[in-house]
Amino acid sequence: MIRYWQLLFIQALVLLILVSNSHSQEVYDYNHLPYKVEAFSQSTCPSNPFISVAHIPIFVAHQQEYSHFLNSVKPLEPTNTKDEMVGKQDSHILVTGGTGFIGSFTVLELLKNGHKVVVIDNLSNSSTEPLNRIKKLANLTEDIPFHKIDLMDINGLISVFEKYNFSSVIHFAALKAVGESSKIPLKYYENNLSGTINLLSVMGQFNVRNIVFSSSATVYKYVPGGPPMKEGDDTGSSNPYGRTKLFMESIITDVANSEPGWNAVLLRYFNPTGAHVSGIMGEDPLQIPNNLMPYVSQVAVGKLKEVHVFGDDYNTIDGTGVRDYIHVSDLAEAHVLAMKKFESSADKKSNLFIYNLGSGTGFSVLQMVEAMSKAVGKEIPYVIDPRRAGDVDVIVCNPSLAEKELGFKIKFGLDDMCRDLWKWQSMNPNGYNPSQ
Repeated sequence: MIRYWQLLFIQALVLLILVSNSHSQEVYDYNHLPYKVEAFSQSTCPSNPFISVAHIPIFVAHQQEYSHFLNSVKPLEPTNTKDEMVGKQDSHILVTGGTGFIGSFTVLELLKNGHKVVVIDNLSNSSTEPLNRIKKLANLTEDIPFHKIDLMDINGLISVFEKYNFSSVIHFAALKAVGESSKIPLKYYENNLSGTINLLSVMGQFNVRNIVFSSSATVYKYVPGGPPMKEGDDTGSSNPYGRTKLFMESIITDVANSEPGWNAVLLRYFNPTGAHVSGIMGEDPLQIPNNLMPYVSQVAVGKLKEVHVFGDDYNTIDGTGVRDYIHVSDLAEAHVLAMKKFESSADKKSNLFIYNLGSGTGFSVLQMVEAMSKAVGKEIPYVIDPRRAGDVDVIVCNPSLAEKELGFKIKFGLDDMCRDLWKWQSMNPNGYNPSQ
């Protein structure tokens, strides 16, 4: 049986971090959260055996009461062995965060390779329009199954698992902006960690034990002047977003090691950009973009005034931060290759795999602006602003392990990324919402 008490302990630890040592019962304003929070009393202890943030009183200040609550909860038991009931042809792949930038491209790639896909997303920074575009590009006659679900809503998650037979999960859903995470760290810890714990809990209940996780290069400990990052390098992020990704990796690793049958692939992305070569699909953040290239493209199309370059005093070629960029279509293909690690599990020496996904080449912020200007055919204006908290000089990957074990090689270079991004942005100046 899965050692779900490990999940309980992790979740308790996460929540205790969020709780003040004060004895006040109102230590934080949780009115903005997408679920109801209730103070603990023995009479209101949830009878539902699933452990989720929605059921744990996160502003209880008395640890003795909190421990009593945890001791009253029974471990989660698997209730279904669907892989014994249905054949592979009947199974689906669940994609969390599947209407987002990378998630939607991965859905397209999965469909092109003959997989059946179900998408869930809370639509906090995306829309369902990418699924309509995917339907057209993949020549589908039916709509892609979609459910508006937040991973914090464990009952909603259970309802999706009850409806479909899943063979595996690709987990994208998370808050993901480095700068924003330094301003609202509690929201990042709560959303990213608790959502992942809920997902793993429900996966365990329904005996779905294959997961590909969307991690990040920010999990690595930054070493100034060090060589390109390898999978075995020390971890230790410099910002809250990266730390949530590192903790999520740890949680998935513990679950994967808890008993035979679990398989996990952790994909550490560097900086995805670009768009579909047709210009039909691309990145469309609903708010002002937090990442460089979508911001640059919105300046190029006239939606934003100028690019803000955060710091020009880094130890790099031109003083601006250097990053490793990868075309989103290359990245999506890597997910399909990663799924092959779930095959013939009995013959594998390991059930946990970690891969860097990047080009292995770094470009500075100003080099990226220049490359995009070339694609657009005009200069893109920019200004130099102070550094952001958590940013570092250079982050570049060594992608050799993914090439060796997954057969993964990038097909698109910097000019391709900028060409496709500009085609998307110029064809869709308001993204997926033409009336915007």
